[in-house]
Amino acid sequence: MTALSVLDLSPVVEGSNASQSLANSLDLARHAERLGYRRYWLAEHHNMPGIASAATSVVIAHVAGSTTTIRVGAGGIMLPNHSPLVIAEQFGTLNALHPGRIDLGLGRAPGTDMGTARALRRNLEAGADSFPQDVVELMGYFQPAEDGQRIRAVPGEGEQVPIWILGSSFYGAQLAAMLGLPYAFASHFAPAELDHALEIYRSRFQPSKQLDKPYVMLGLNVFAAPSDAEARLLFTSLQQAFVNLRTGRPGRLPPPVDGYERDLDPMAKTMLDQALSCAVVGAPETVRQGIEAFVQRTGADELMVTAQIFDHAARVRSFEILADVHKSLSEAA
Repeated sequence: MTALSVLDLSPVVEGSNASQSLANSLDLARHAERLGYRRYWLAEHHNMPGIASAATSVVIAHVAGSTTTIRVGAGGIMLPNHSPLVIAEQFGTLNALHPGRIDLGLGRAPGTDMGTARALRRNLEAGADSFPQDVVELMGYFQPAEDGQRIRAVPGEGEQVPIWILGSSFYGAQLAAMLGLPYAFASHFAPAELDHALEIYRSRFQPSKQLDKPYVMLGLNVFAAPSDAEARLLFTSLQQAFVNLRTGRPGRLPPPVDGYERDLDPMAKTMLDQALSCAVVGAPETVRQGIEAFVQRTGADELMVTAQIFDHAARVRSFEILADVHKSLSEAA
């Protein structure tokens, strides 16, 4: 049965703050561990009022230090914002503190607007164009040091931190296939190239020391509640946040609004239908059918589930419902 994992942006909701968001993230991670989710990943975004996970490696350390078995990682680190050596040291340290529990997903996008990207990097001369070389350099720092090696990641060398390539187009699929790395696709917000990317990754995959055959993890929005109507209401928070972001008004995660779609203009509705087409929203039976259909269509090895839900208790409940559905599907299989 396809494995389940959690992607957390540590949402900052209207009327709250980053401290509460990070506390909620830790609480959700503990629930996810108890419920049997495989991984708990956090994502790097910058200059986003509604996301508290900008210092991603710091939040990973916080979560990993307060859990015991669940894998914790980055989904992902936006590598053009950093030097490969710095990331090798950070994740080498994390793996030294929590051996065998740390994942490193790498993305090519800046995770922000270009002005903020310039503030992060100070210059944009290399950036995304050097992504493949930076990935290879980073992978090298995790290998055992060779005699006479002048630049070493300490901690980092010999840690063998699993590396994933993240993407929302066929670019990442090609790179993951060429390097023989697992591939995570951002279908939860950019599904347009999903089928094409999967075909490229699987057909061109070259085995490596880390992985002997293709392994795909797909992002999926899952909003589960006792009833379809309640789940659809919870989903309106994400819909509002997406419209705000795409219209240049990013902010904190808004509370749900009854009938939100009914009052949307046609262009906004079309945008949401496209961007959030990989979403399963409903009661347990609706979620079961949606999960089965998505896995059957894509052949995903693992689902990275995200749920931008305003009320933390409802968010935890959504992941509990999904875990119950997954258990029943596993038993049936």
